[in-house]
This record gives sequence, C-alpha cells and structure tokens, in this order.
Amino acid sequence: MKLLSTLSRILIGLVFIFSGIVKAIDPLGFAYKFHDYFNAFHLGFLNNISLPLAIFMCTAEFISGFAVLTGFRLKTGIWGIIILLIIFTPLTFLLALTNPVSDCGCFGDAIHLTNWQTFGKNIVLCALLIIIWKGRNQFENKLSRTSEWVIIFIVTILFIIFSFVNLRYLPVIDFLPYKKGVKIAEKMVIPEGVLTDKYNTTFVYEKNGIQKEFSLGNYPANDSTWKFVNQKSVLVKKGYIPPIHDFLISTVNGEDITQKILSDTGYSVLMISKKLSGAKQKSLSEGFKLGNYCTSKGIDFYILTSSGTEEVKRYENGLTFCSADETTLKTMIRSNPGYILIKDGTILGKWSWANVPEEDWFGKLSYK
Repeated sequence: MKLLSTLSRILIGLVFIFSGIVKAIDPLGFAYKFHDYFNAFHLGFLNNISLPLAIFMCTAEFISGFAVLTGFRLKTGIWGIIILLIIFTPLTFLLALTNPVSDCGCFGDAIHLTNWQTFGKNIVLCALLIIIWKGRNQFENKLSRTSEWVIIFIVTILFIIFSFVNLRYLPVIDFLPYKKGVKIAEKMVIPEGVLTDKYNTTFVYEKNGIQKEFSLGNYPANDSTWKFVNQKSVLVKKGYIPPIHDFLISTVNGEDITQKILSDTGYSVLMISKKLSGAKQKSLSEGFKLGNYCTSKGIDFYILTSSGTEEVKRYENGLTFCSADETTLKTMIRSNPGYILIKDGTILGKWSWANVPEEDWFGKLSYK
C-alpha cells in the first residue's frame, strides 16, 4: 500500500508541477483562456481579474504538486489538490458537455487537450488522490513544521517571480506557432491528403406553406413548385488546421499587404499592439521613435493593431499602421506592445516592450 501511495504521490505531484510551470511560462496566455471562459458563460465583467487569477491558479497548482511530491507540508498539499479537483472536475464535465471553448488550457499551449480528455484526466487524478488520502498517515514530516513552511514560502515567492519575469520579458519557452526560426508561410500550408472539415449540408424548401429539408442528393433543383428558403451547413468532423491559419495584414486603407511582408527579402520590424488603448503611452512613444529610426535606415516598420480606425487616427505619425485580428496578434506575441523581426517571412527575433534592443542594434541590420 505504501508503494502504491508513493507512486500516486509522484504521478500527481509531477502532473500538478508540470501544469503550474507551463502556465507560469505563459501567464498572459492563461489569462486569455480565462477571458474565453468568462465570455462563454457571459461573465465578461470578470475579465479584469483574469491575469491575477491566472497567476494565483498556476501558483496554487505548482505549490500543491511540490508539497505532495517532496513531502514538505504533505497534508497541506493534498488539501490544495482536493480543493482544485473539487472545483475543476465538475467544471470540466460541464465544459465537455457544452464545449464553449475547444481547448481547456489545463497545460497551457504546451499540450492541447479536448474538454473530454481533460475530464478523463481529472477522473484519473481523483483516483490517485484517493490512494494518497488513504495512505497519508504513512508518511512522516521530513523537517520541522517551521522549516517546511519556510521552504514552501520561499518556493512560492520564487515561482511568482518566475511568472512575472515571463510576463514582462516574454515566455522563456515559446509554445506559440509564431516562435523564433519559424517561416510563417510554411506554417500556413495544408499538406496534401490530410482530412479537411466535413460538413453536412441541407436545403430548406417550401411548398404550399410547408417547409421541408432536403439533402444535397435529393433536393428539388428542377421542380419549380418548391421555393428555396435556406441552406444549413453543420460541421460533422473537424479537419486539419495549419498552425498558422489567420495571418492577414492590411493597411488602415484596406490594402492587403500580407504577401508583401512575407516575401520581403529585407528586414522588417512588426510592432504589435493588440489594442493601442491598452498599452502604456511611454511604451508606444518609444516604439514610434524606434519606427522612425528603422525607416530612416531603410528597414520596413509596421504597426499591427486591432484598434478601430478612429483610435488609430489619434496616433497617426507618418508610420505604417496596419489592421489585424486581435486573436492573431495575441497569438503572435504576449506583449503590448511587442516586436517581431522578420526577413523573407522568417521570424528572426521577438521582444517585449521591456527588452527590445536599442536603436543602434537595428541600425546594424541595414548593413547586412
């Protein structure tokens, strides 16, 4: 029994530690997932607490797993996992039934699980937790109560600092499709032979005041007594989706410059601000200054935002402002503003507003 309890401790401890770490690597991405859930359940007024809630949750997961795995404050860690599973097991069951958001986000962007897979994972964790709970008295404290609490406190502080470092300077490991070294166009290609989305299409026709649905094979195309009313397409099976499928950039005047950016053999800098109003004015001003410097050196500089036309007009300063989907911009970089350096459609560098290189660094690119 003790061996089974030990194995269960190791498994459940590692799962919660891993879950906490991958979320702490990308706390803003985890916050976006809370946004999705809040909006799906009409709780959009809670969006403002998404980031602190994300940091709290990944910290709680990591510390609970750490306590169970190491044995430092083991019972406290067990209670932490109990509370988390009591909250999230019924919730993931509800999500599996309703599917308001396709990806649960339980392992961040490192591993994607469906809602049913997440619910199954939680059931397994509950079984392991029962084994640990039954054998909890078999394990003795390794250190004094005070020493163990000091260790837990120090680890908690270090973990929170780790989260904020990733938040300020971009994730230490980039799990997103727009990572350094990626050639964007290649990630947009759908390979030959892969399954595409499969839809079941029906046609609604009306005759003598009675409506009837027909399939594609038997609809009354040549019978003028039937009047077409509507067409319905229902997704039956999801097909292959390329890692990058929504990269579309246009100027504020509506000109599509996506291919121009991807095929440019010179250096281009993309300054990305998902919402200009959500960025600090000082950071934007420094970005605009960098933009003027880059253009003076012959380096193309584009400002990508999902802000509306009226808001963009307030910032017009001679630089090239472009429109893009907000979700795409969130996926490209976890910073507002953030910067991506590309050449020939390949991502060569990514920086947040806090660690973007000095102007001289970009100036050297004009000689390469």
